[in-house]
Amino acid sequence: VHLIPVNPVREDGMNPKSRKRIMPDLLTEPPAIDPVYEAHVYCNIPTIAEHSMEGHAPHYFKLVSVQVLIRHGDRYPLYAIPKTKRPDIDCMLVPSRKPSHPQLEAFIKHMSKGSAAQMDGSLSSLPRYPSHSLCEMGELTQTGVVQHLRNGQQLRDIYINKHKLLPTDWTAKQLYLETTGKSRTLQSALALLYTFLPDFDWKKINMRHQWSTIFCSGSCDCPMRNHYLEEEQRRQYSLRVKNNDLEKIYVDMAKIVGIPTRQLRASNPIDSLLCYFCHNVTFPCTKTGCIGMEHFKVIKRHQLEDERERQEKKLYFLYALLATHPFLNQTVNRLQGIAEGKKEDVFVLYSAHDVTLSPVLSALGITEARFPRFAARLVFELWQDGKRPKEHFVRILYNGADVTFQTSFCKDHYKRSSKPMCPLEKFVNFVKRDMFLIFNSTSYYDACRRRAL
Repeated sequence: VHLIPVNPVREDGMNPKSRKRIMPDLLTEPPAIDPVYEAHVYCNIPTIAEHSMEGHAPHYFKLVSVQVLIRHGDRYPLYAIPKTKRPDIDCMLVPSRKPSHPQLEAFIKHMSKGSAAQMDGSLSSLPRYPSHSLCEMGELTQTGVVQHLRNGQQLRDIYINKHKLLPTDWTAKQLYLETTGKSRTLQSALALLYTFLPDFDWKKINMRHQWSTIFCSGSCDCPMRNHYLEEEQRRQYSLRVKNNDLEKIYVDMAKIVGIPTRQLRASNPIDSLLCYFCHNVTFPCTKTGCIGMEHFKVIKRHQLEDERERQEKKLYFLYALLATHPFLNQTVNRLQGIAEGKKEDVFVLYSAHDVTLSPVLSALGITEARFPRFAARLVFELWQDGKRPKEHFVRILYNGADVTFQTSFCKDHYKRSSKPMCPLEKFVNFVKRDMFLIFNSTSYYDACRRRAL
């Protein structure tokens, strides 16, 4: 439970003492994992309006910068289950078809005119929106476009309409935009920007290409990061081998489609089955039988158990610290620059993948976060204290929930503070120094070459 401190005015006009937020330690066991419920959360089908905590702060605080890291929206699978018919999903954008968005039609028209945009390298050759009558592998779907049109609209209502983060005459210098070189990440970024910006002007869109899915830019040489990733992959394999229910399901599915079990496992069937599930399409059948909900539940349950063990074993955490330092370092450098008065890069958007978001959440210590759903968003807000203008604070939000005090560097701060945010220097100290303590190091370069304690 998060109760935001308020200063209610009593009937006699006096201000009573500020109420602090209550953050209980949960004593009850978490409920058993429900794989079907978790799959629905992952799909993130755009239906009801979402309540979000973005943009909440005491009235005398000023919002000065927002940095957003998103996962692309709903996509067609990256893998196919051999000897089955591919899921019959159309990637044309049709405004009259559900799920839709009031601005979908205008978005399609605008995307077809994007010649004035500045796109790094190979990005300029990518399509601006999905347009195949049978989706290509990994292609963004209409659901994926709508998810990010909604994200952009929600952030615009808060950051533009309420907090005036960007003026109506905003310039390209006030934006920093970066995406990986996949059409699904570029298109997700464009959908969000289309509903977010006060006026979507192609001449002001300068999209940078990031070749690395962990956004490590020029700091990607890190031998120990690769070591921990290999150890983590061994842990995953060991857990899978021990799961008899999972093995039986794979054997059964392999018989249905008529291939060796090893080949079925290598085709990553959960990726394909999630697409059937999210789009409410019947799972595939052959002459021998049908893949059904029981198969799906066992594989999904194992995936969730794997996530839980991953948090406990810490190998992934060590990988995450080294994988995300370059990205987090860039983030704090930018926040520090803005706190010192820089007026550029006021709004930052990184469009990425689950393998980008997961390690960032882990490195920050946000262990309660679910595996990144389609169109997940992680937001870093920078606030200036109006009463003490030199003091700056950060808030961190994941899918609209305030997770600032779940982070390892600020989890105890709320006990001493009436403000629902974290001093910027705590975030800076974590990224510049504390991330390396577990490696008995003082720098990223050294940590990348030294085993953890």
